[in-house]
Amino acid sequence: MLDHFAAGESAGAIAHRILVVENDVERAAELRSLLQEHGFQVQTAKDGGQAHSAMLMYKPDFVIMELLLPGETGFEICERFKERNPQIPVLVLTEITLEDSRKLATRVGADGYMTRPFTASVLVSQISEIAQQVWERTHLGKNQSEGRVRFNCRCGKRFKMSAKHRGRTLTCPECGEPIIVPHHD
Repeated sequence: MLDHFAAGESAGAIAHRILVVENDVERAAELRSLLQEHGFQVQTAKDGGQAHSAMLMYKPDFVIMELLLPGETGFEICERFKERNPQIPVLVLTEITLEDSRKLATRVGADGYMTRPFTASVLVSQISEIAQQVWERTHLGKNQSEGRVRFNCRCGKRFKMSAKHRGRTLTCPECGEPIIVPHHD
């Protein structure tokens, strides 16, 4: 099991094989390299056709999806992936910062939404958290919308947020780091 899942996480949440759907060749290569450095096996696809083929042949256990793609949009691809396999965790990674885009991504089944630029540690953390959240929702039936979420920034600042803010990004007032409200405590 990868190191970033070993610290107190359920063995159920596994993300080893990642499908990256990105039409920009340089970005896809950078993302592949970054993820491989963190122990992931990575397959890339540049459009909907390749993404659907890779999903069937490669059988990834996690998908990172750009929204702006030739032909089918990332929204459409995500929706089709989730119709076929609701358990596949999907993280949108894009430059689109519009709230309407976030809402639409959630409606079509995306489990997380990150914008560029990002740090490797935040991306790896999101993969872990989203994989865990989807695993819990699928296998344990946890209702993730109840209660409060408690978490800490890396600088030590403590947060307590309403569960409705899960998956949203905020900036730590202490250190200025972007923090994504986790999907579980």
